[in-house]
Amino acid sequence: MNWLRRRFDPQSRLGLRLTVAVAALTLIGVPFTVLLVFVKTSFGPLTRIDEGAAHNLHAYAYTNPAFAQFMRLVSDVFQPWTWRIAVGAAVAWLVWRRAYHLALWAGTTITVGGLLGLVLKILVARARPHLPDPVAIAPGASFPSGHTVNATLGAGILLLLVLPLVRERGRGIAWTLAVLIPLLVGFSRIALGVHWFSDVVAGLVVGVAVVAATCAAFETWRREVGRRPAQPLREGVGPETKREVAPQGGRVGHRS
Repeated sequence: MNWLRRRFDPQSRLGLRLTVAVAALTLIGVPFTVLLVFVKTSFGPLTRIDEGAAHNLHAYAYTNPAFAQFMRLVSDVFQPWTWRIAVGAAVAWLVWRRAYHLALWAGTTITVGGLLGLVLKILVARARPHLPDPVAIAPGASFPSGHTVNATLGAGILLLLVLPLVRERGRGIAWTLAVLIPLLVGFSRIALGVHWFSDVVAGLVVGVAVVAATCAAFETWRREVGRRPAQPLREGVGPETKREVAPQGGRVGHRS
């Protein structure tokens, strides 16, 4: 038991790595696997939730053109490429400021998460909802929702980059936006009739899991190079970001 306790001690290098691996596996593996099994076996309660949400929201969108237009606007504004461009701009700015490790973390997270979502779509190959008089049409497979995956990834990455740079009130605002935007995007995809409710839940799970896993890996690296332990949910992925990318007095030359 002492040997096992030491291996999972976050204060040791191996222990921290194992803790990160187990946490990431649990976060993405358990809920996603359960959801996937329910989807593939057409689990009754989940099927009823999926079909009920799809038909009810579609009926409302069809009879309320202004609502449908707003949902299309949300879906278009916060499409995957919006997040890729936003994170890409953040990566370019971090590279310019010589915060290379932060840039690598952000670029890796958006890339790995996006590819994972695409691979899962291909492997699961779930059909999208087929509704009468659709208010929107989308190509490709349904599970998980790519819009939701990328919105969760992008919002999570930008949140964790911004947290070290803002005051306490700003952190509250950043967290609110980072939570509400992916939820609104997912809701819009269901309302437009192009995704099932479970597709959106899966997208949220995948996005959160990838951000959490890469964030934990980044924190592992920080501790291994001798930086103080951080609280990423409060301080972001790099608490030293404010000093490194925007030091008082001008030129940046501090390595990240």
